[in-house]
Amino acid sequence: MPITSTIHDDGVAEVVMDNPPVNALTVAGWFDLADTLTTLGRDPSVRVVVLRAEGRGFNAGVDIKEMQATEGFEALVGANRGCYAAFAAVYECAVPVVAAVNGFCLGGGIGLVGNADVIVAADDATFGLPEVDRGALGAATHLSRLVPQHKMRAMVYTSATATAHELEAFGSVLRVVPLADLRDAAFEVAGQIAAKSPTVIRAAKESLNGIDLWDVKRSYRFEQGFTFELNLSGVADEHRDAFVERRDTDTTR
Repeated sequence: MPITSTIHDDGVAEVVMDNPPVNALTVAGWFDLADTLTTLGRDPSVRVVVLRAEGRGFNAGVDIKEMQATEGFEALVGANRGCYAAFAAVYECAVPVVAAVNGFCLGGGIGLVGNADVIVAADDATFGLPEVDRGALGAATHLSRLVPQHKMRAMVYTSATATAHELEAFGSVLRVVPLADLRDAAFEVAGQIAAKSPTVIRAAKESLNGIDLWDVKRSYRFEQGFTFELNLSGVADEHRDAFVERRDTDTTR
């Protein structure tokens, strides 16, 4: 199973993404992740969630090969709805979500991490949105929560990545640690939260969402509309085909 979860005795729930080779999630995987996070948040024994990944990187976004192998727009609509549900589930989880990021965090990974409450990263972690290279848009909403506005724009236009140390300097990543120490560092932070009153922490999560400057769900949904436009124009399909076929993309239109 690409998504697994465990509730530890101290009330720390651990959710692990493990879908080789790059932790790109299928439509079903995104919805499974959303359901897992929502269910854990509703469990009174859970005080905090650690979201992490096994393998080479945290998350590489949607499974483009699944999308290109599916006729029509069913997979595209499913991926958009699945990502929307998963990002919202992180944000609306009734308890804080600590993201432990290793390796690459791309596309949909940015949506998950940008909506998390606390981020701990390995020193090999990089963050980016290669969406324009795939003929898509989305998750700039969440990247805006990680880097300053003009940095975000440059990253979107160029598909450049930012390092964990850069995000630590911006204040969006709490700690950067060696990869071997990542899980322990995430659990250390989670343990500090779990030691507090669960009633107060749940109230704190809800209150912080209530004063947030971003309406992350509405903002992301707006971005998704442009992805649909790019698909209807045929541009997005060319970009995804080029990615799957490992060839240069036609950038004349």
